[in-house]
Amino acid sequence: MLWTDNSTGHPRMGLIVPRFQFSAVARNRLRRRLKEVWRRDMQMRQPVWDLIIRARREAYAATFPVLRAELLAWRDAAMPG
Repeated sequence: MLWTDNSTGHPRMGLIVPRFQFSAVARNRLRRRLKEVWRRDMQMRQPVWDLIIRARREAYAATFPVLRAELLAWRDAAMPG
């Protein structure tokens, strides 16, 4: 995860989901799961930053609750204060 300031006035997220020899169906499923965590748990509580998430190979096998817990842990570690 990379964080950087932005000047748009609202938080944004970008996703990088490498192929890692997985099918388009698997990549899209992972992308949808990451976007859902962003929508539900992160977007409203995040400062005006750009967040870039690069998925690792292990993310393809992770369940939704595991992905959510990992993302929220990274967010909490990166948030000031």
